Amino acid sequence: MCGIVGYTGPKQAYPIVLKGLKRLEYRGYDSSGVALMNDGKLSVYKKKGKVAELEDYMIGKDVSAHIGIGHTRWATHGEPSDRNAHPHTSANGRFAMIHNGIIENYAQIKNELTNKGYSFTSDTDTEVLLNFIENIQQHNDCSLEEALRIALKRVTGAYCILLVDSEDPETIIAARKGSPLVIGVGKGEHFLASDASPIIEYTKEVVYVNDYELAIVKPNELILKNLGNEKITPFITKLDMELAAIEKGGYDHFMLKEIFEQPSTIFDCLRGRLDAVSGTITMAGIDQHIEQLKAANRILIIACGTSWHAALVAEYVIEELCRIPVEVEYASEFRYRNPIVNKGDVIIAISQSGETADTLVALEKAKENGAFIFGVVNAVGSSIARISHAGAYTHAGPEIGVASTKAFTGQLAVLTMMALSIAIQKGSITQERYQQLLTELQDVPEKVDAILKNADELKVIAEVYKDASDFLFLGRGYNFPIALEGALKLKEISYIHAEGYPAAEMKHGPIALVDENLPVVFIATKDSYHEKIISNMQEIKARKGKIISIITEGDEVSPGLSNHVFSIPPADELIAPILSVIPLQLLSYYTGVLKGIDVDKPRNLAKSVTVE
Repeated sequence: MCGIVGYTGPKQAYPIVLKGLKRLEYRGYDSSGVALMNDGKLSVYKKKGKVAELEDYMIGKDVSAHIGIGHTRWATHGEPSDRNAHPHTSANGRFAMIHNGIIENYAQIKNELTNKGYSFTSDTDTEVLLNFIENIQQHNDCSLEEALRIALKRVTGAYCILLVDSEDPETIIAARKGSPLVIGVGKGEHFLASDASPIIEYTKEVVYVNDYELAIVKPNELILKNLGNEKITPFITKLDMELAAIEKGGYDHFMLKEIFEQPSTIFDCLRGRLDAVSGTITMAGIDQHIEQLKAANRILIIACGTSWHAALVAEYVIEELCRIPVEVEYASEFRYRNPIVNKGDVIIAISQSGETADTLVALEKAKENGAFIFGVVNAVGSSIARISHAGAYTHAGPEIGVASTKAFTGQLAVLTMMALSIAIQKGSITQERYQQLLTELQDVPEKVDAILKNADELKVIAEVYKDASDFLFLGRGYNFPIALEGALKLKEISYIHAEGYPAAEMKHGPIALVDENLPVVFIATKDSYHEKIISNMQEIKARKGKIISIITEGDEVSPGLSNHVFSIPPADELIAPILSVIPLQLLSYYTGVLKGIDVDKPRNLAKSVTVE
């Protein structure tokens, strides 16, 4: 949540910062702002609303500067407004700061500062922290760097901070704990951002800053230190990302682009790992720890949101293939109760960004108890990737649309390969079954491509139901989590209330909602549950509900019970969820677009949840 960007070097800072804010806007778009410094003169401009409104506001302003920081906000403390927008300036006007995160003890610090005569122009914890830093600097007659270090030892919470000082007009001071920060290394210039998307246009060399580290960034110098003031050697990483990956490429929205990228992103996820001809799966994170994984007493999967739905599918697949008990936990709940975690347990953490705050804290807790941590993430170099003992990247590429699509199918592909690798090594499935599933998984990109060729059929269905006030999504077995995911996507993108349920649970309450106005989406692909779900469809039809069915090609029964059908290619029931989710993504997308909603930036949501 919240996007931060900074630049120091010989170029004009404002165009770089502004373009960076546009690329980070998926992280938050309640308000935005920039602080620019020219010959020691500090100017701050900020505006409620999207970055485009800030850009309009800046027309005619003096934006000459070789150092600048910018912020796009997702509101935590204080409503979206001009005064709560970042950057904030200190009481004496010397410092400006942007901040991603939450300072949990800000109220206590604010009370102390108020007693010292400070007043505040915003409702934010950020302004409190900045004036706390200013107060320390003044009363200790120390450098800004030292004042920040003292302040951070006092505060509790999460933060990524960028600070500029009008008396040091070439330097940006940064710090992080729990919120991501990457620094791009150029020739006589440096770039700072929440992720690599604002940086790749200028350099492929980056440094990922770790928790409890400070960065002192000048055009020709990058110094990393810990909170004990000890220098740390920066580790430079090469970005494996192209500029085209973060541009729309002719599509109307990033979400649509990312849905249509899935044949390629799933292929990239499988490539170099799965070889159906030789009957092998090669995944270093699995292969190097296979004994530990095979011998797991149980597997706990920790995730949030869409990743939690991927975890539920994985629970079905791993228990079926590996015969290891699996529990799926919301990270936000896991971190606050007193879970039983022992040596011999395996924790799988799933996160697109690799920065999800609740998941990170949950992992730290489990690691302390001796569990083996396996990360499934998309963002290379992310915090979860670094805290894990081992892991696997989904290789889905940057996902800019707030609603996760290609990252979800990438997660399913990785988790299925993981289950197959453990199962064949453990001997819990036959070679014949293993080979069949390898072939099925290898065929998924081609089948997804076939589904996308018929995308316009979903647009027609969306047109019929876009004004519905409620939806019900029903599935059984491996497709039950897909019903949950379909409901979540519709809620996120169209603002229509939607619920996902196991189809058999419909009779235990949700059926009371069914009337001639309620659209009910059945994920009714051919599997071992098919006859049962046909019975559930008949129960809805008898009560005049509107039935939309996702079915397997050649199904002759479901169309007779449905108002609308969308067919997908045949697949084994373990593999089918990767296919059956695609039409639900498209249904949500087209519904949101037809309602005039900005589907890439749905209200109140942010892409990466780096605060509680």
